[in-house]
Amino acid sequence: MKQAISARLPDTAMPVRAEIVRFGVFELDLTEGVLIKGGHRINLQEQPFRLLSILVHHPGETVTREQLRQALWPADTFVDFDRGLNAAMAKLRHALGDSADNPRFIETQARRGYRFIAPVTPPVETVVAATTERSEEHTSELQSHHDL
Repeated sequence: MKQAISARLPDTAMPVRAEIVRFGVFELDLTEGVLIKGGHRINLQEQPFRLLSILVHHPGETVTREQLRQALWPADTFVDFDRGLNAAMAKLRHALGDSADNPRFIETQARRGYRFIAPVTPPVETVVAATTERSEEHTSELQSHHDL
């Protein structure tokens, strides 16, 4: 029988590690799979997110189309790779407000691949305290007893 995840969590606060990469006005949370601009989440599908993640891990370097194909699509996946990569890049550029003609973040290397050209703050690991509802209730109970 499967138990709910919350039932397996201890009653104490648990640290959660987040890996954050910063560039321009954006933050890329590699742990949560989220792109953030000005504190607001930017909707980004899985493939464009993975594409961005690969590029920011290699700032200033050309990442070839073949390297991207191997990283984004398993060997046993049959897909129109060029169309899929171009669509993912278009969605990514849209989310970043970037353009191929006047790039601020991603530069196209004709027939070779792409290069992330913006300065990148390397991944920083931060610890965020996550609590379960039970530990929050316990804290409330302790405060109630303290107020008596």
